[in-house]
Amino acid sequence: MPEVTDPLLNLVRWHKEPVVVQTVRSTVAAVISYVVALMLSSEPAPLTAPLTALLVVQVTLYATLTTSMRRMNSVVAGVVIAIGFSSLVGLSWWSLGLIILASLTIGRFVKAGEFVPEVAISAMLVLGVTRVAATAWDRVLETLIGAVVGLLFNVLFAPPVWVQPASAAIEGLAGRMRDLLMHLGEEVRGHTTVAEAAEALHEARRLDHDIVEVDASLRQAEDSLRLNPRVKEGLLFRVVLRTGLDTLEISAVVLRTACRTLTDLAKARTDEPLFPEEIATALTELFTHMARAIESFAVLITTQVSVNAEEAEERLLRELAASRASREIVAHLLLDGVKEHPRQWQLHGALLAEIDRILDELDVEKRSMRLVEELDRQSREQREKYPVVDKLRGRLRLGRSRELPEEHLD
Repeated sequence: MPEVTDPLLNLVRWHKEPVVVQTVRSTVAAVISYVVALMLSSEPAPLTAPLTALLVVQVTLYATLTTSMRRMNSVVAGVVIAIGFSSLVGLSWWSLGLIILASLTIGRFVKAGEFVPEVAISAMLVLGVTRVAATAWDRVLETLIGAVVGLLFNVLFAPPVWVQPASAAIEGLAGRMRDLLMHLGEEVRGHTTVAEAAEALHEARRLDHDIVEVDASLRQAEDSLRLNPRVKEGLLFRVVLRTGLDTLEISAVVLRTACRTLTDLAKARTDEPLFPEEIATALTELFTHMARAIESFAVLITTQVSVNAEEAEERLLRELAASRASREIVAHLLLDGVKEHPRQWQLHGALLAEIDRILDELDVEKRSMRLVEELDRQSREQREKYPVVDKLRGRLRLGRSRELPEEHLD
């Protein structure tokens, strides 16, 4: 049975890969722009149109709309520069150098942004394809065709929403943090060597690299939610995922610090267990509850079904309550142990403080307040950035409110 299902699952995953989708979309848009350019341009092979479409079409609609104008500026500027040079000089090593120099300089003044090198690329391509000024103007038309086709392609066929890959990446990060906490629960039992404690610390440090990858995936998801007609609550999804990743990132940093504390404790107790058996058992229970809490937190911020979200929130609340109860037990046991043997008491206090910080970051009420504050801030920034759109929305809401009494009367 696995032999049958696995290829199908791989095919589905392959179909959803951003690289695959980008390749297919760019190919289709380029072919369409080429066909349109054949009908409108006098050039026998209007290759500039599909070239521009390739440059314009992006994975997300937001990226296309925000970058297409800069790409158009860069391509058109390069074409115009090539037209000027083709009417004066031919293609040689020194004219090529002058074109590159002029293109990179002019690109700074035409608002090409990060696409300044494409000014030179477009100029070189046009000069290589044609050196006749009369036909070079067709390249401008082809550029506009490619840009328009690329824009319309993403408007009419909205790119997919990349929330699922980002959610999977966030859950994967939370899973690695959960595994590390479970490992710490095993580490505090019995004798732990410095090398074993240091390995856990290195694993905690590797979480930084994981966070960078998750952040890149989340940025793509955020772009796919912006201006996408398929999404009704894009702002809410973006804020939930972003604030959730921020919480996990802070928790990962504190977890790394806790691993450092345990490593220092292992260095000070090379010939004995890190903790007495009773304290070690309580710490193991505490780390287990914290691991489950982080796992439930990740499910809570990534689920899009209200029923599943409620279940995840209930599990999170249970695990946080159990974690706090276990934390109190550990604190009292550590205090009693310090009174008898005050060695490394500061490391015990540091470990408790780090546990408190993680539990505080995962707190449900604190997260709700953070979500409300972030939604208010984002909405305020949108109103200030696009005042005309905000006025139109206000008029629409006002018109609807005036119609409500009449509907109730009917």
